[in-house]
Amino acid sequence: MLATLKTALSQSWQTIFVAVRALRRNKLRSVLTALGIIIGVASVVAMVAAGNGARARIESQVAALGQNLLMVFAGSSRSGGVFGGLGSASALTLADAEAIRREVPDVVALSPEVSSSSQAIANGRNWSTNIVGESPDYLRIRDWKLDSGSMFTDREVRAAAKVAVIGSRAARELFGPLNPIGQTVRVKNIPFVITGVLTSKGAGMGGQNQDDRLVIPYTTAMKRITGDRYVRTINVEVGSSERMEAAQQQITSLLRQRHRLSADRDNDFNIFNQKEIADTANAITGVITLLLGAIAGISLLVGGIGIMNIMLVSVTERTREIGIRIAVGAQPAAIRLQFLIEAAILSVFGGLIGVLVGVGTARIVQVFADFKAVVSPGSIVLAFGVSFAIGVFFGFYPAHKAAALDPIEALRYE
Repeated sequence: MLATLKTALSQSWQTIFVAVRALRRNKLRSVLTALGIIIGVASVVAMVAAGNGARARIESQVAALGQNLLMVFAGSSRSGGVFGGLGSASALTLADAEAIRREVPDVVALSPEVSSSSQAIANGRNWSTNIVGESPDYLRIRDWKLDSGSMFTDREVRAAAKVAVIGSRAARELFGPLNPIGQTVRVKNIPFVITGVLTSKGAGMGGQNQDDRLVIPYTTAMKRITGDRYVRTINVEVGSSERMEAAQQQITSLLRQRHRLSADRDNDFNIFNQKEIADTANAITGVITLLLGAIAGISLLVGGIGIMNIMLVSVTERTREIGIRIAVGAQPAAIRLQFLIEAAILSVFGGLIGVLVGVGTARIVQVFADFKAVVSPGSIVLAFGVSFAIGVFFGFYPAHKAAALDPIEALRYE
């Protein structure tokens, strides 16, 4: 039994050695044959890494919105056949916000929001930035910390005080190396005292820089900056993720009742659930990643066809050699195994190089893109495994054809 096993192992190693020697005789052709597999594997790894990176970026941006967040937007307006877009209708009031805070028990924090863009002047500099009116709950809702200073208070909101919390980008543009705390910034010739500086959050949903903003009490924004009587958005934090849907339904019912909407009328507001946003974004990026991977996978198929083509050429070129081997006692199974091993070596070689090229391409992509490409071990294993399977699959027919050659006809072949 042991002797039989040693003989089988010896024959296997001999077959592998013969296969490697055959490939080395035509180095350039072997490399060009493996090139299709290299490109295919590299494309799959790089494309999937880019898709995973985009998904991770979107997930981080959604998470940056806050925890258990519901966003209530005013509906869209229409004038002369032209839609004003989400948030353009005059539907949400401060009274609506107070009613939500008071009557929906799952709400733990709430911030009415108004926003505008304006020139801010300070320290001899001016900078166009986002002016955002919020409540003191804003930092809790957005899970946003202060780098220094403090948030304005409910008392300052009620008094429509001229105080502000500034984002890190706006602070850098307006004050440079100076500490903004206690400094004054003027917006529409109205002086605001800086009480706090926000930590940096970077780009948010839509690519907008979240750090380029000046956060002031919403009452101050409505009275002194925008002149609005309505709010564009009401940001709501729910106590737990399990109560998100129930809270959303309660807010919908409450607002429909307050706006006196009959059963046959549509809502004049929209409620966006943070989980729904994340699920939608993940679904979109998942489809894109799958599509990119499928497109890249086509090149793997082409590489497999290239292997089969070259192996058929090799069988034709080595017909006389095969006939001699069969004539001196080589079994058809050994001939078949030799050509299968040659195809497998080409695909494995191409797969290994392709993985390295794919990882390198992913690293290059993230230098020029605004997100980090995420190379997952699963995509590497999948691409390498598929390349090996394709090599064996497309190498089987040439191997079978070689094993089925008639030795007499093969010896006569010129």
